[in-house]
Amino acid sequence: MFVAEGCPLCERALEVVEQVCGGDFERVDIGGDPVLEAAYREWIPVVEIDGERAFTYFVQAEALRRRLQARR
Repeated sequence: MFVAEGCPLCERALEVVEQVCGGDFERVDIGGDPVLEAAYREWIPVVEIDGERAFTYFVQAEALRRRLQARR
């Protein structure tokens, strides 16, 4: 999950991802990294699953569960 400090959408999405995944995900703060800023700033929060963009801006718990179950 790609996030930025002070991003309200990121905070809400993070709550959903934590609810669904517990601690089993990587949180990447894009702040201060010019490459990550260029790739993600206008889309954050971004949730990727196995390197593929799955959600931007908003994450719904049930949709995330379905995406994770589909990869099994």
